[in-house]
This record gives sequence, structure tokens and C-alpha cells, in this order.
Amino acid sequence: MRAAATMSGTAAASGFVLLLLSVPVVQCENGWGVTCTPTEICIPRGSTVDINCTYTSTFNNRDVTVQKMFWFIKDSNGIYVDLMTDPEYSGRVEYLCENNKCTLRISDLRETDSAVYKFRFTTNQDSFTGSAGVTLSVTDLHVQVSTPVMGKSYNYAEFKCQSSCRLPDHLTYVWYKNQQKKIEGASYSAWFDSADTVSCAVKGLEDFHSPSLLVRSQRERNVRYTSTEICVHRGSTVDINCSYTCPSRLNDREVTVQKTFWFIKEINGIYVDLMTDPEYSGRVEYLCENNKCTLRISDLRETDSAVYKFSFITNRISVTGSTVKNLKVTTNQESFTGSAGVTLNVTDPQLQVHVRRSTANPYPTWTELTCHSSCQLPDHLSYVWFKNNKQLVGRKKYFLLQHFNAGDNYHCAIEGHERFPSPTLNAPKVPSVSVSPSGEIMEGSSVTLTCSSDANPAANYTWHKEDEDSPRASGQNFTITNITAEHGGNYRCEAQNRRGRSDASLHVTVEAVWTSAVIGSAAAAFLAVTLLSVFFLIRKKRNSHQSPDPGDRLDHSEQRLPNQSEEDCDLHYGSVHFMKTETDPVYSNVGSAEPSKHKGREEVAYASVNFNRSAPRTRGQDTAEDPFAFYSTVKKPSAV
Repeated sequence: MRAAATMSGTAAASGFVLLLLSVPVVQCENGWGVTCTPTEICIPRGSTVDINCTYTSTFNNRDVTVQKMFWFIKDSNGIYVDLMTDPEYSGRVEYLCENNKCTLRISDLRETDSAVYKFRFTTNQDSFTGSAGVTLSVTDLHVQVSTPVMGKSYNYAEFKCQSSCRLPDHLTYVWYKNQQKKIEGASYSAWFDSADTVSCAVKGLEDFHSPSLLVRSQRERNVRYTSTEICVHRGSTVDINCSYTCPSRLNDREVTVQKTFWFIKEINGIYVDLMTDPEYSGRVEYLCENNKCTLRISDLRETDSAVYKFSFITNRISVTGSTVKNLKVTTNQESFTGSAGVTLNVTDPQLQVHVRRSTANPYPTWTELTCHSSCQLPDHLSYVWFKNNKQLVGRKKYFLLQHFNAGDNYHCAIEGHERFPSPTLNAPKVPSVSVSPSGEIMEGSSVTLTCSSDANPAANYTWHKEDEDSPRASGQNFTITNITAEHGGNYRCEAQNRRGRSDASLHVTVEAVWTSAVIGSAAAAFLAVTLLSVFFLIRKKRNSHQSPDPGDRLDHSEQRLPNQSEEDCDLHYGSVHFMKTETDPVYSNVGSAEPSKHKGREEVAYASVNFNRSAPRTRGQDTAEDPFAFYSTVKKPSAV
């Protein structure tokens, strides 16, 4: 178990790295445990932070296999959002894990990174989470004067670099006067002209220096409000925060703050303290210390909607906002007021469900629903979530889903104000995708993929190709000109609106030109062979049907079609002669006649054959005559 961590005083290439001295937290359950160091970190914006933990993974005194480990800041509905999959941390998060130790490194820190970070690991037996976590506060710097001595024409002061949380005491700061680097150190003391400006930065993070402070302003008072606009439900409680500055000495005289209060009314030049206003009786509380003051109003009413301002009274001067305002008072007391104030709107805020998804994979591994308000709500509110009008477990502003099914709907409300829910969120239905032209797609023809979805409001469309990280196109239609075989594959259309998203896929097959030619040639050859086979089969059948009967008288005369003259016939004569011996083979230049035995003797047939293709017909003749008919006369041979 680590007892401490060390701090780096220089900036790495990725930014300033900060490790803090801290006391670890140990949590054990059935031999499982997580130890995190540090437990709290305050760090300047733009730096890089390392958060360390160690873990033990034994079950009934037996080691188990750790299958996955990750860090998270959000969990609900049994889902833990791995920081590696959160788009807000894309490219800024790194896990350095080995030998039961795991370090979370976050670079380029932003104020929105302020959160409680927890470590979780999963084994072949179960999962375990370090429940305490590490609180990270990312802050900006500002210059604060500690010992000002203000004169009429000169000013001597000591300045310190401060933040909204306590930074490590041993940080080194770089100090700037009128944008020029002056010294390095924990503080900066010098004589200043009233027009000089002073700023500071952490060494190694010079690009993230504080706003410049005008030395002349230290002669004046100042009030800063955390928020300038707040909206809340009727009946709820609100906190309005501010901080103020006041020099302890002015013109060699001591200045003290004698009273602080909030007001919304001014009567005859006098600000009416809310504590004395009967309309707020029993509903107002001031929480003030260390130059900070919070106004808390409970049981809010619509009539409480107003601009609230903070004022403090000193023994020297009276100012309003950023300008001096002398008040007519009978004593030496004068006051200072932040003129901008905070606008409070007591109403029923308009809620909407916003959707956010993981980006680690082409298909999201989680979906986050956030209950968003049309105006800024207090951070401490609890929320109620509904699925298909049934209340879900969870009181956070966000709700996590593994999948957002197209048939489900969700809405949210503020706890205690369920009668003012958000509109129901419906994800776009699964889109339909099609390709034009349909059928076989040949290399070179232009192809258009079309996507459509029933969504309200209308969906935006994005086209993705399988195994490619970046989208191919956006819009309902995706046209590919001069398509090639390389364009083939699976295409996914994603339909998305502000209420959700859905997708569908389509497979595109592109036929190469040479493949089509081969297939076409093969088909033509097959057709030709088929036609020739049919022709010879018909011819063979015709020949067998017109063979002479055995009893017919054979002669060498020719037969003609009825009503056919010699002039109509284009005759071809062939002389066929067969010679047969006991052992001789049969030779023929046209055809052969099988020998047959008749009364113990062999007979050989001699034939004179005519083939005649029909001549063109004249009107009135039979047009159904077979154009491939042939006629023959066969003489019966004499006995050998």
C-alpha cells in the first residue's frame, strides 16, 4: 500500500503533471479492496494529473483472474461509463496499469473535469468498485492582494496567486507585470503605479495565467456573483452565492467591513435588508464567511422573482457596483454594492431530454440521457426518470442505458415537481435503406443509396462503410459515381435527431466487367448448343416417321409435295452405296443402313435421297408447313 505520492515541479510535453501527498483509503470486502491516492486534488486548468490506486483481487483466499479494469465518474442503472468511451475525454485519458496498480492520467484538464473519479475492476468471479473515489477540482487562478498600502500617487502591495480550491503550498508561480515576466516565487511584492497590471501562472503552465489585475482597482471594492441567472420551481429552496474584496487599508487608514446583507428594494436611497422585509420573514438565511456570502431562500414563490444584490458597509466609503456612490448618512459608514446582481426566476422550467453516446466503437456501448432545463437550475436537485410512463430507479440528472430500443420512450421531471415533466423522447425508428438501380451493379453504372426513417423531428443521416472509421457521407442519399469492385461491402445508414438515433445496414455487390462478359458468353454458347440439339432431335424424329412401309413398292422416282412443280424445288441428290461383307466395316459419306437378316440372307439397301427446304410460300398456301421437312425415295435392293 502506498503511503504517499510525489509532486513534479516541471511540465511534461503533454502538460503540467501533478501528484499530491495524501492519505490513502483502503476498502476491503471478502479479500477484495481498492486503495486510492490521493483522495483530493486541486489542480490548475490545462495541467495533467495522475490519480493512482492499488487493488487486491482474492476470493476465499484464492487468486482470481482480472478481466477488465477502468475508471469512471458516471454510473446509473447498473451501467458504469468507462472514461475511455466518454467523448468528453477523447484523446485525453490514459490508463497505466500493471502489477495490481492502475494510474489514471488526464491531460489538458478543464474545469468541467471536476468530479469524483472511481476505479472498478471485473474478474471471472465478480466486480468491485472503490466507493470513496478521488475528488478532483480543476480551477482557474486569480490574483489577490494581501497587504496593500495605497497612496495618492503610489501603491505598495504584496500579491498572491489564489484559486477556488487550495492548491499545493509548494507550487512555484511565475509573475507578470504589464504582461512582462518579472519573477518566480510564491508571492510578488513591489511598488506599483496605479495603471499597472499584475497576473500569475503556475510554472510549467504559463499558457494558463490568471486574468490581469489592475492595481488601481485595489483602491475600490468589488463583488463577484457565481451565477447571474437562476431559475427554480415554486416551493423549492435556492442558494445565491457571491464573493467580495475590500482592502484592509486605504490612504494609510484602516478599512473594516461592518455589515453584509442582500436586498431587492431601495427606498429613499436606502437599501432594504431582506432580513427586515416582512414578505421574506422566516424564509431567508445568510451564510457569510471569508469574504464569501450566500443568500438562501426557502419555500419560493412566483413573487420572489427579482434581481438580488449584495452590499457591504465599511467605515470609509460607499459604492454601488463598480462605481463609487456616496450616500447621505449621519455617520462615517458607507457601503458597496455589486450592481449587476443575480436574476432569480421562480417558474416551472421547461425540461428536455438530451442524448449522448459512447464513441469508442462504431456502435455505441452506452447511451446517456440528461434532463436539461431551459434555464440554469441549482446543482443539488434530484430528478425522476420514466420509461414508457413507468418510474425508474435513480435520482440523478442523467440516466444510462445499454441500448435505446426504438419501441421505448423516456421522460424526466424534477423530484417533487412531477406534474411538470419533460416531453416524451422517442428515438427514430429503424431506417429503411435501398439501392438504385436495383439488381446487379456493374462496374462503372452510377449508384445511389437511399435512407429514410420515421422520426420527429426530422432525422439527420450519416453513411458509414464497414471497417472505416470516418463517415462516408451525410444526407438522405449517398451517390457513388463510377463505381468499382472496391466500393462493394456493407454500408450502414445512421438516422439521428435530438431525441435519439437508429441505424440499418445494406450490402452492395459490384460485378466486374470481365466477369459479366464471361457469364454472357457462356450463356450465349449454352443457348446455341441447346438450339442445335433441338434441331437435330426434330430432324431425327421426322426421319423415323417418314420411313417407307415394308410392303410399299420402291422405285427410283421422286416424290413431291402436292401442287409442287419441279421449278419450285431446289433439289439435292445424293447417291449412297453400301458394301457389306462378313468382315468388312461399313463406310458412308452421308449415313448408314443397318444390315438386317431376312430368311437367312443379308440385304443391303441402296437409296437415292432428296433433301428439300421449303420454297417461299405464296398467299393462300399452308404456312404451317415444316420448313425443315425432307423427302426421299428409296428403292428396295435386289438380293445379293
